[in-house]
Amino acid sequence: MCTRFYIERSSDDYKEHTALIDRFYGIYSKGIITSGEVRPTDVVPVIAPDKDGLRSTFPMKWGYTLPNTNKPLVNARVETAPTKPTFKESWAKHRCIIPATWYYEWDHFKSADGKTKTGDKYLIQPANSNITCLCGLYRIEKDIPVFTVLTTTPTKELSIIHDRMPLILPEEYIDKWIDPNSKADDILQYALTDMIIEKARD
Repeated sequence: MCTRFYIERSSDDYKEHTALIDRFYGIYSKGIITSGEVRPTDVVPVIAPDKDGLRSTFPMKWGYTLPNTNKPLVNARVETAPTKPTFKESWAKHRCIIPATWYYEWDHFKSADGKTKTGDKYLIQPANSNITCLCGLYRIEKDIPVFTVLTTTPTKELSIIHDRMPLILPEEYIDKWIDPNSKADDILQYALTDMIIEKARD
């Protein structure tokens, strides 16, 4: 799962992706988070096509809203997103990239009473990269764009920590991923799997 990620705004790689976001300050009462730890329902810069189909950056809230619940839907499984009613349209035409520096994950283990519990916290990002391009889907809810992060089967190394990981692409595939005329299934083969894993400091 991916329920937290981190933005280091001082990174030149990150600045390149969010140069346009300042024009939205003042529109969002909660504010737009462009640095620090990001949590569900936060508003952050997200890369998506503009009305002319060109790459741009927009503020979006993390989490789809579902009927009869206040809990945001922050993740979607890449295996079922193409056919699930909640995500089918987004998968086909509304894909986005959420630029981050790294994402967080926690150890998950079974306690003596059989319940799943969390342990150590880890920072995870692609090797040889200063930007983590999280793949997502987006839609409009009551005139507000919202997004969810796609997850996939983890690498062998990451599976020790958790049974899912975010779908992450190299920067050179951003335009291809967000293009509504491209097929998402054809791009999945380029997902990054070589990750740097560090235990977070307290």
